[in-house]
Amino acid sequence: MNIHEYQAKALLKGYGAPVAEGVPIFKAEEAKAAAEQLPGPLYVVKSQIHAGGRGKGKFKELGPDAKGGVRLAKSVDEVVAFANEMLGHTLVTKQTGPAGKQVGRLYIEDGADIDRELYLSILVDRTVGQNAFVVSTEGGMDIEAVAEETPEKILTLPIDPTAGVTDADAKKLCEALELEGEAAEDGKKLFPILYKAYVEKDMSLLEINPLIVMTNGRLRVLDAKVSFDGNALFRHDDIMALRDKSEEDEKEIEASKYDLAYVALDGNIGCMVNGAGLAMATMDIIKLYGAEPANFLDVGGGATTEKVTAAFKIITADPAVEGILVNIFGGIMKCDVIAEGVVAAVKEVGLRVPLVVRLEGTNVELGKKIINESGLNVIAADDLDDAAQKIVAAVKGA
Repeated sequence: MNIHEYQAKALLKGYGAPVAEGVPIFKAEEAKAAAEQLPGPLYVVKSQIHAGGRGKGKFKELGPDAKGGVRLAKSVDEVVAFANEMLGHTLVTKQTGPAGKQVGRLYIEDGADIDRELYLSILVDRTVGQNAFVVSTEGGMDIEAVAEETPEKILTLPIDPTAGVTDADAKKLCEALELEGEAAEDGKKLFPILYKAYVEKDMSLLEINPLIVMTNGRLRVLDAKVSFDGNALFRHDDIMALRDKSEEDEKEIEASKYDLAYVALDGNIGCMVNGAGLAMATMDIIKLYGAEPANFLDVGGGATTEKVTAAFKIITADPAVEGILVNIFGGIMKCDVIAEGVVAAVKEVGLRVPLVVRLEGTNVELGKKIINESGLNVIAADDLDDAAQKIVAAVKGA
């Protein structure tokens, strides 16, 4: 689960991280009062969407020459003008795709005098099986570009979970970020604070880009992106309260109600599979034969008929879906349960696109019998390769 920048900063501030004063707003008429609460004379007006690249993004409605989704204002009147331009409009960044995202809230923040911009994140380093800091002196840029062009400017520092951030770790981070004087002292305090927040709140990513050194020599968290481990949210009611469903795909929200592992993608072939590995293999083989998956959907090993019916409805609700592939290997999951769910869903919502079903494993013959006697226009497949070829051919009209 993701949260907005202003929410992430409030969370980090609660742990003692240095952040600027700021006020979130939801209506343009709130902009003047929000700005007047801040010291000024510089203000930053920031679009709050769950996507990066906001500063370089463009608003669909304002034309190619309009300013981006993060703007520096030099007066309260300018803050108000920017708020009227940005709220309710669609911001397109390299992470939103061409559809963009509608800006439903802004963060009005006190400006900062910046000397240097740094990059810092904490994430799981799977190569060593530990949480790790990733830092670079090249802040304000895409870390992927830095990794490709100047990898020597990135330090990855795994943290011993039993020791936490040690003095030696903090020293290495300060050296990598070229921090001196007060900035180094701030860093030695900040790194353990960030790590504590990351661990205690079960974050999967904490990214600060940029972390700035101000002209007065002090550190400040200028931006913050935080993602949480969805499997741990049951123990964080305070984090769940920050969820903004308007930033999420409606199909993914519906899937979460049934404990379905669903991720919307950009393709045209809907997939319903049991098991994450098999789901990934199914998506790969669809691409191998020249089509694109419309989703990742794992119904799990203990799915019920109701769960399968819900999964099928979610797939068919996607207008981009031109064909559906059901690929089930029945171990814990029984093929007859899948078959009953598919039949129930089709009878309720109808079937307007080709449907290929491949069943194998527990109760496979019963599952096939249910499908065959349902009267549905279903294309049967013998194995995964056969199923993928058939659904791609059906969608392409062959």
